[in-house]
Amino acid sequence: MRIDDTIAAVATPPGRGGVGMIRVSGPRALDLARALTGLEPRARHAHFARFKDADGEVIDEGLLIVFCAPHSFTGEDTAELHAHGSPVVLDMLMQRLVALGARAAGPGEFSRRAFCNDKLDLAQAEAVADLIAGAAAQSARSAMRVLRGEFSEQIGRFRDTLTALRVRAESSIDFADEAVDSLDGDDLRDELRKLREQIAELLACGRQGALMSSGAEIALIGRPNVGKSSLLNRLSRRDEAIVSDTPGTTRDIVKCDLLIAGVPVRVSDTAGLRASGEKIEAEGARRARDAMRQADLVLLVFDVAQTDLGKEQAWVDELRTQDTAVVAVANKIDLLAAAPQLPPQPPLDAVCVSAKTGAGLEDLQTRIAAALGCADAGDDAIGARRRHLDALRAADAALASALAHADDRRAELLAEDLRAAHRALGEIVGEFTTEDLLGEIFSRFCIGK
Repeated sequence: MRIDDTIAAVATPPGRGGVGMIRVSGPRALDLARALTGLEPRARHAHFARFKDADGEVIDEGLLIVFCAPHSFTGEDTAELHAHGSPVVLDMLMQRLVALGARAAGPGEFSRRAFCNDKLDLAQAEAVADLIAGAAAQSARSAMRVLRGEFSEQIGRFRDTLTALRVRAESSIDFADEAVDSLDGDDLRDELRKLREQIAELLACGRQGALMSSGAEIALIGRPNVGKSSLLNRLSRRDEAIVSDTPGTTRDIVKCDLLIAGVPVRVSDTAGLRASGEKIEAEGARRARDAMRQADLVLLVFDVAQTDLGKEQAWVDELRTQDTAVVAVANKIDLLAAAPQLPPQPPLDAVCVSAKTGAGLEDLQTRIAAALGCADAGDDAIGARRRHLDALRAADAALASALAHADDRRAELLAEDLRAAHRALGEIVGEFTTEDLLGEIFSRFCIGK
């Protein structure tokens, strides 16, 4: 993406509406606004304007607001044209702006210019897209915390601490023959441990925010005919999956996007897990296992009347060795003659539900939120992305290595670990980024933002 020309884009959603807004940014933004309206606009004032074509004919009437660099979202001269929300009118205005010398903006170009002009760091720029795409109130609030700079400020404090630690480590290398030993005492090790604790706290808040922002993958797993498809339909409140008494009805994966306890989730109904010589059913079981391995949470469904749960226990053990969250679900309690027949402690610590009547669904949703770590997220969640979490984990791993090298008094290796941690944190806010990464991030933004 070029950042030295003038770009324009419709910044309101496609379709008809009362108002449609076009944003123009770049060195010629104010010249284009003058040519389009004949006005000499004042910065940060709303002017009634007639937007005219090349022949002086009025295309539309509306408001013109201009922002002079660097006091704008992008840090450049910017103009906003507030016209009527007709796709035809907006297209005519865009054609006129292009004829005057603007270029139609691609996805994320305005936000990328804000990043390049130091109006936003990379984490804040990503929060803009997350705020727009937020599927729930909690995800919008967590994205706004990042956009306000709370996440970046915390990263900045970590990096300041690392800078001080790096000075001590590298001075012990540069002045190894001096009497002063920068690695002497426990305070350096205490600082490293404290920093790791703070990163762990931020990771916990970030994981909650990432799930609320990007959503969680949930897989429904179990034997044939235990009610997985019925449970999906009950959770979604519509007939997403075919339900039948015939074992093996579900062959492929059926996915449904839902909100559970305020968390956006994608629930995948999978084929029943059993040995089968039938090729399609066997392929369905293979895909079910793939979904199980890739899920953030597995709902292991079984019939509450089952007496042999050996396979279910083996699946639970397998998932826990993979650090995959799992909630056991005892389905079909409506078929029991009386509720007292339920054991006081359901097997596998299961939630007892009826996909047919909806009994127990509220308890199941509460358990899902707890298993995802979002039950008590509240206002502590930060709208981190998965790349942010990866960078925080990389920084923590480098600090763990640094702590070991501090104990061994190996200054060169300690200094290298601290540099690695510093760089990992810098990647979050965009201090160390490649053009490929920037292209990947901003290409996912909507046009006009």
